[in-house]
Amino acid sequence: MEVGSVIVLGLIAGTLSSLLGIGGGIILVPGMIFLLDLPVHKAIGTSLAIIIPTAIMGVYQHSIYGNVNWKWVLFITVGSVTGAYIGAYLSRIIPADILKKLFAVLLVLVAVKLWRG
Repeated sequence: MEVGSVIVLGLIAGTLSSLLGIGGGIILVPGMIFLLDLPVHKAIGTSLAIIIPTAIMGVYQHSIYGNVNWKWVLFITVGSVTGAYIGAYLSRIIPADILKKLFAVLLVLVAVKLWRG
C-alpha cells in the first residue's frame, strides 16, 4: 500500500468523522485491516491514536458553530474514559476473530437502528 492511498484513507475518515460523527473506528479499523493488512488489535490501537488529532480539529470547528453541548461532554467523558480503559483491557484477552465479529455485529445493529429512525 502506498502512502498516497493511506492519506486518502485518513482523508475519508477525517471528513466522515466531522461530517457525521463517525470515521475513526468505522472507516479506519476496516481500512487498516484490509488495506494495510494490520492485525485487528493493532488497527484498533492505531485508530484510537489517530482519533485524537481528528477529534480535536472536529471539536474546534463544531464549537465555532455552537454545535458542542459542553455540559454533556463533561458527563459522558467520565463514562467514556472509564469505558476506554475497560475496553482496552478486554481487547487484550478477546481473540482477534471474536473482535472482528463483534465489530461487524455492532455495525449492522447501528445501520438497522439508523435506517429505522
